[in-house]
Amino acid sequence: MKVTVERAQLLKSLGHVHRVVERRNTIPILGNVLVRAENAKLSLKATDLDLEVTETLPAETATAGSTTVPAHMFYDIVRKLPDGSQIVLEADGDRAVLAIRAGRSRFTLQTLPENDFPDLAAGDMSHSFSLAAKDVKRLIDRTQFAISTEETRYYLNGIYLHAAGTAKASTLRGVATDGHRLAQLDLVQPKGAEGMPGVIVPRKTVGEVQRLIEDTEAEMTIELSQAKIRFTIGNVVLTSKLIDGTFPDYGRVIPQNNDKELVVDKKDFENAVDRVSTISSERGRAVKLSLSAGKLVLSVTNPDSGSATEELEVEYASDALDIGFNSRYLLDIAAQIEGDVATLRLADPGSPTLVQDRDDKSALYVLMPMRV
Repeated sequence: MKVTVERAQLLKSLGHVHRVVERRNTIPILGNVLVRAENAKLSLKATDLDLEVTETLPAETATAGSTTVPAHMFYDIVRKLPDGSQIVLEADGDRAVLAIRAGRSRFTLQTLPENDFPDLAAGDMSHSFSLAAKDVKRLIDRTQFAISTEETRYYLNGIYLHAAGTAKASTLRGVATDGHRLAQLDLVQPKGAEGMPGVIVPRKTVGEVQRLIEDTEAEMTIELSQAKIRFTIGNVVLTSKLIDGTFPDYGRVIPQNNDKELVVDKKDFENAVDRVSTISSERGRAVKLSLSAGKLVLSVTNPDSGSATEELEVEYASDALDIGFNSRYLLDIAAQIEGDVATLRLADPGSPTLVQDRDDKSALYVLMPMRV
């Protein structure tokens, strides 16, 4: 194999694929990236057996061929080479090394045979549809924070993607929950998504897809089956296994009859929660919301360090109510509200609260209260 490629393009592509590779691997080949040159193209592929990323970039191919090299070391070498340089990659079949040349720099890396490199064969995909990359990014941005990190409830370790809504207004919905809070976002259902199976996209995959979206004007193609999902954007193809489990019936925890409505300026509320929570302990993090007509008082009491209160003018006309929340969770949800005004629908101190943007109902958030 002998191929010449431009540094900036190689660095960008390696940046996309090398992130999938775990730094510690019991199987040596999984620490490598597969490099294949053919037909004026260089393709790079990396996998952790659950997730696979392939990217193709233009190159001058003198001799076609393929090999695998340590992913993180290859990335670091290319990163440190001078900007604007042309990189020559050369491997001959007899010696298990890849030579990397650029200007006066020369490196050789140990290789492993490409025949040992695993292929995450996707099989047949039952559904395929396209979405604007900005919509995929918005769906991930607005729900990712609520994904559970508890390994025992593995079926919550991802975003549940499924067709929802009614026949008149069918949607593609993403839902994530960790049992304390829930995030849900609806997009207009794209052509091809009708009747798709509900799938749980793993946390790592979600993070990688989010990072791959650099051009929000681009189109992204999503293909899926019961076991796999594939995202294609530009020259990058990401294939992933899905979480094999049943997502809980999340509709049961979304309150329908919360009759107390609090309307608050999102920025003022966020800043006030942030200020008073300075006092809260790492373990407690509880902030108390005391509501009365037109007024909200936020308070935190920490027996070890002191107390804090702040008063806000709000739109509230129901009965007085005291309710407590984890301040970190409140701030996480406030950060997701895209407009200037947030609406909180409350019932009583022990029931979940519904939070939405007043002017955009495509996203909703549910937060469980704390005892204060």
